[in-house]
Amino acid sequence: MPVKFATLHDIAAHNADTIIDVRSPAEFAQDHVPGAINLPALSNDQRAEIGTMYVRDSAFRARKRGAAMVARNVADHLDGSLRNHDGGWQPLVYCWRGGQRSGSFASILQQIGWRAETIAGGYQSYRRLVHDYLYEAPLPHRIVLLDGNTGTGKTAVLAHLRDRGIQTIDLEALAAHRGSLLGAINAPQPAQKAFETALAQAFVACDPSMPVVIEAESSKIGRINLPPSVWSAMCAAPRVMIAASVATRAAYLAKAYADVSTDLTALSDRLQPMRYIRGHAVVDAWQAALVSGDLQNFAASLMETHYDPAYDKARALQEHQLLGHVTAETLDFDGLRRTADQIAALINRAE
Repeated sequence: MPVKFATLHDIAAHNADTIIDVRSPAEFAQDHVPGAINLPALSNDQRAEIGTMYVRDSAFRARKRGAAMVARNVADHLDGSLRNHDGGWQPLVYCWRGGQRSGSFASILQQIGWRAETIAGGYQSYRRLVHDYLYEAPLPHRIVLLDGNTGTGKTAVLAHLRDRGIQTIDLEALAAHRGSLLGAINAPQPAQKAFETALAQAFVACDPSMPVVIEAESSKIGRINLPPSVWSAMCAAPRVMIAASVATRAAYLAKAYADVSTDLTALSDRLQPMRYIRGHAVVDAWQAALVSGDLQNFAASLMETHYDPAYDKARALQEHQLLGHVTAETLDFDGLRRTADQIAALINRAE
């Protein structure tokens, strides 16, 4: 019988040796059960061919043609990535909705002698659990926001807080974006569904009785939207504010964004829309600093004329409960550690 999972915790606690996603590579790339490997029953082109045959020819012929393709592909997987598994291996197999692809794949594995099982409802049943967790009910966790102007090292502080036993979730890492005008990193952002899977699993891994520290963000990180339950919890969460001088922040930002500054053409293109917000003179000054290689002066000007005013305006629109303020005298490794020590003490006192 297919295995039914009632909650995301149940999936996280599964006892299968390997989770196998037999959907096409394109489906797998959009999102998949965490930890799953992709062994396609049908390739992208084969899936499209069978889908067209269902519509234009007949369901019988499509199933017959698809079965032949699946058999050949499973044979290739048996000779390839599955060749070294012993008789005690227990895989868990799923496809789009727990139908023919996963059933056929698992049946072949079972005939060999492996205790293969399938997920009832396939990926769609898993996706419903993620959607319900993030969209249908309030989060069971107590969120604490780490706030502060651009360049105060909030993301780096999160890592130091983890080292101190504080639960944290790095939204920017999950979204593959720094959450700012210059936020794109050298990797594509995940699909929205893949981000939500990673986010849900991050929360499931946290103890609801303990606070979870998240960096203050807008409701959108690059092109990724924060789910309603997460955004609502963040809006209502108490905050710890980090402060640092403009000079300190500029020096930190110049190092943190060094990768962005290597492509001046791309960086200049990102600044162009700011002409309609901050004016031509301001953007021309930013670009002049970039051309001269003065990244620190560029960062300072960007913060003083754009980021800081934007942050101040956003904070003025809503009052927030403050757990405390922390001032970072430096943002080198030791300075970040000292800042994390102070923040951890504030959070622990608030419990």
